[in-house]
Amino acid sequence: MDESLRQMLKIPYDRLDGLNAVLLDPDMQVLNNFLEVVQKYGTPEEINRKAAEARQLPNLLKKVEHTKPEYLKDLQWLVEQRDRGAFISVADYRRKVLGAKADTMKFADDFAVTLEVSALQYFPWVMAIAEKALAERSLVPGRFIQVRKMKEQEADGDLPANVASMQIIGASLVETLDTKGTDGSNVHLGGPETITGYFGGVGQPNHYPLKWVDEFLYYYTNYGVRQVLNLNPGTVLAGYLLYRLGVDIEFKISVFMGNDNPYAGFWTLIGAKLFSRDDGTSPLIGFNWSNSVNNETIEITAQFRKKLGFEDVVRFEHHITETWKSIVRQPYDRRAELLGLADHVANISAKHEGGDPELDQTRQHPSDILDYFRDKSEVIASGDWDHLQQNFLDKCAAVEHTARALTECGLSFIAAENLHK
Repeated sequence: MDESLRQMLKIPYDRLDGLNAVLLDPDMQVLNNFLEVVQKYGTPEEINRKAAEARQLPNLLKKVEHTKPEYLKDLQWLVEQRDRGAFISVADYRRKVLGAKADTMKFADDFAVTLEVSALQYFPWVMAIAEKALAERSLVPGRFIQVRKMKEQEADGDLPANVASMQIIGASLVETLDTKGTDGSNVHLGGPETITGYFGGVGQPNHYPLKWVDEFLYYYTNYGVRQVLNLNPGTVLAGYLLYRLGVDIEFKISVFMGNDNPYAGFWTLIGAKLFSRDDGTSPLIGFNWSNSVNNETIEITAQFRKKLGFEDVVRFEHHITETWKSIVRQPYDRRAELLGLADHVANISAKHEGGDPELDQTRQHPSDILDYFRDKSEVIASGDWDHLQQNFLDKCAAVEHTARALTECGLSFIAAENLHK
């Protein structure tokens, strides 16, 4: 390798001075517009204080009581089951899978894989998976993604109930803001039925990154929603800027961002490094790869993720299953590839967007990515309510399949941490 060639890549320090000159220019409209939105909610310290107060469990329960009081008994039941240790422990789960030899095996806890499911649309589904886990001595995932209209779930009480339930069970929740492209922002596209067109312009044009910031700050300060989906280069930069200001936003980059090679990953993480805080942290806490990536891409990116100081900060989120309809060619099952990564690439999330293909395709209503964008009233009127819950439970069954496979290989997982000690 010609090292003199490598040296030509070094970036002179005055390039950073040039960037700072733009960031600090009081006449720079792109930043002035952004700062005006932030200042509507107060200083970063005030914004974080409002969010911390909104996130307090008693305050969330008050919102639940106001909008959907019947959920309170469900949340109390979750607390009671958690506090009495009713859910299977990790050690007991390993014994369930492996028998007595689990007590003598050494598991790769440093490379624990987060068990993730998408999409958690309605609070009753939290109860359904919790009840199933109790009955079957199975696992509740440690990470949930939600892709549902924010205003709809705010109105019917699911929003505060879901945020509260995640605190109770010890799982993370990522919300998808309404400013995401399927709201008519791209005038050349229709609704979700033309979703493939969003790869050519994700649907946050012109002023929409500012709208996205405004929407995030509303739900952050009113409900303590901290983690959100991010799918456009402009809103990714907006998230970096918010964090640099001191607002404690966290976001994951969506599969729709299309990061499908190590160089795309490098560019994303360069931005994260540029706007990281002095403690080395970044708001980018989840990086969802394109469905087309292979293990080599993830391994190569893991090398510079570690060098940049982000191995413990940025989780690689990789689709293990996908909805049967409307997104990928089927059958799609990456479980075997995950097992080939999970013993040496740290901080991976195994995302399950569909049931196992051999089961999902047999359902009367197989899982469909377009179901995420349907109004709740229409889902009920169509008779699909139970079908969609079954799809969700099938996804959780795929999570369970992955946990079992990891365990059989001596690998570790992260489920809902307050339930599975």
